[in-house]
Amino acid sequence: AVLMVWSAPYAVACNSITGAYTLGFDAALCRDTCAAGRPSAYFNADSIRPHASHGMRLSMLLPTESVAAARELVDRGVASGFRLAPASAYYLTTRETPRNSRTVFFPPAGRIEAKKLATRPLRAEALENARDIMIYQLGKASVDKLDTLHFLPGALADHLTSHGGDLLGTRQMSSLRWLEAGATASYGTVSEPCNHWQKFPNPAVLLRHYVQGNSAIEAYWKSVAWPAQGLFIGEPLAAPYRRR
Repeated sequence: AVLMVWSAPYAVACNSITGAYTLGFDAALCRDTCAAGRPSAYFNADSIRPHASHGMRLSMLLPTESVAAARELVDRGVASGFRLAPASAYYLTTRETPRNSRTVFFPPAGRIEAKKLATRPLRAEALENARDIMIYQLGKASVDKLDTLHFLPGALADHLTSHGGDLLGTRQMSSLRWLEAGATASYGTVSEPCNHWQKFPNPAVLLRHYVQGNSAIEAYWKSVAWPAQGLFIGEPLAAPYRRR
């Protein structure tokens, strides 16, 4: 895997920098960013060696403006492997109907006892005062109340919106806000993807591979069917459910 440590550049024309590096630049997509993307052979794959199995060298961007911020993010990834803490995976259906296209993939309410993890689908506009977050996914242009939340080490969080991967843009909430709030890894598209669920993390696939012990970079890449426009950010080696 390759880790890029900077905040910009994060895009190559309409492709994300992680998509262009891992998959090769897709010029055709830039003629119509709403078109279907190239399918990823790594989507929902059981492979533990993506380069050997699929010819893919996974990449992630660790965006940071200071050494201290980078160290804090890496420390969250390292801490995720120390102990198995009780946690929750939250999946919110919001009133922003166009951004709810992946709610059909939300896991049902329940518990994975061996992992001490509860899955909690909710109808709400935002979480407030949750202290046990391992996964937080919703469809929302901008997410409120992040300052009231506590993300556990290794937490993954993203919002299905068109420009989350435009890290320094202002049209919609940047995925950087998730990392600043305490998440360890996130995802967002750098150009208008339109309402294709395949261009965003599939919640059921992400959960499956993360609780099976995959790292953040592995689980996130496996969860996106058409990842060319998608930017993967954070600490790649976080793996709270890896066998100890």
